[in-house]
Amino acid sequence: MPDTGPLLSAAVALADEGLPVFLLGRTKRPVANCPACPKGDASHDPQGCGHLTCHGFYAATLDPDRIRAMLAAVPTGLLAIRTGTAARIAVVDIDPRNGGRILPELMPATRCVLTGANGWHLYYRHPGVPLGAKLRGHLGIDVKADGGYVVAPPSIHPITRRPYRQVGDRGVVEMPPPLLAACQPIEAPPAMTRTGPTPPTPMSAGGGISSPDALLSAHLTAVANAPEGRRRTTLYGAARGVARMVAVGALAPAAAYEALYDAGVSAQQIHRDIQAAILGGFRAEHVATEGIAA
Repeated sequence: MPDTGPLLSAAVALADEGLPVFLLGRTKRPVANCPACPKGDASHDPQGCGHLTCHGFYAATLDPDRIRAMLAAVPTGLLAIRTGTAARIAVVDIDPRNGGRILPELMPATRCVLTGANGWHLYYRHPGVPLGAKLRGHLGIDVKADGGYVVAPPSIHPITRRPYRQVGDRGVVEMPPPLLAACQPIEAPPAMTRTGPTPPTPMSAGGGISSPDALLSAHLTAVANAPEGRRRTTLYGAARGVARMVAVGALAPAAAYEALYDAGVSAQQIHRDIQAAILGGFRAEHVATEGIAA
């Protein structure tokens, strides 16, 4: 039986700071739902579910008794923090393996965690506005906010077997304006209002798309308007449509991924489901996915 004492102490300390915590499985993925919480059930509210470990970050809590119960139920799990407005934090996730690096001109010193993969998590106070999934113009840097989570110390990385550990003792600071600007999501143009049947996708000579902005907006709007229980399926369909835009050169792969990811976050999907829907849609259209998702 693993010694959960250090994890419990860390989890309770984070909860005392107002950071809601929960447990992942041993592979950095959320614990599977129980049989009473099937995925895709539109009548079941993840946020209001009282089950201990279901629905990923929706299970995050500040209650020490629930934290103890979680550790008893998942003693080999990894400790995680829910990010976003619920926790009042956003985390800049820097992955050197994909070209990420700390940018002192954008990122003031703040609470810093060295990850088990030799990356960094920089914690900032959530600014109270929507944030994108990636730092604009910079490879290998994600932004964990609403719909996201980060692994917390002293969890052990499942592949490297190295611990996550806090570096120094700085407190969490505000995002400065330049960093906040770089964290803004890509905004799609307003969807075109139509009456009557939807015409075929406008194509120019040679197979090019005559209005990429309008077409991208239509795909993202479909995700935003999807009813609960159909959101992941709609995101997958949108990803296939957007992948076709990438295939004909109407949209850059990284920009396509970011726009779809932001749409998935806004639709309250978890990271695992968003990424699976987008990458699955791209692959179904035979569009390469290497390097577009950290």
